[in-house]
Amino acid sequence: MSVRFADGWLRGARHVPSPNCDAWPADAAIDLVVIHAISLPPGEFATGCVEALFTNTLDCTAHPYFAALDGLHVSAHFFIARDGALTQFVPLDRRAWHAGQSCWAGRTACNDFSLGIELEGCDEQPFTEAQYAALAALLADLRSVIPALGADRLVGHSDIAPGRKTDPGPHFDWARVRDGLGEV
Repeated sequence: MSVRFADGWLRGARHVPSPNCDAWPADAAIDLVVIHAISLPPGEFATGCVEALFTNTLDCTAHPYFAALDGLHVSAHFFIARDGALTQFVPLDRRAWHAGQSCWAGRTACNDFSLGIELEGCDEQPFTEAQYAALAALLADLRSVIPALGADRLVGHSDIAPGRKTDPGPHFDWARVRDGLGEV
């Protein structure tokens, strides 16, 4: 593991362990990154509700939208806030529950072979410069330990769950992110 990681945790990231993870399948070969967007309530930022959702502490009576989330157990490996702050919820040696029912390149159950990165955002607003900078740095760090994670291995939640999910949405600049990956 890279010097940037210790026991699957990225140094410099805020660590908030989520219970919503488990062991990778025995034959797992991590070779995909799924980009997501989330805001809770929808379109509101810096509420602390995403962290509460990922740690099973969200008060589902606090907002009408949250009623649909009651009993949901989800997480992602990483979360990038609007200001670029990086939080890690699941270490790289564990499977996060981020993809749900999904399929990529004929392979189902994308949680079994992908890392999940959530960007604080929604379909209606562009992402911030700070988020793109943090994402570029994170992807470089991930490629240092998993070289297979090239530009062709970066997809959106909408790509693996079409019709069910729309994130990261129309404002996500795929060309910028993929062009920034280059080759390690």
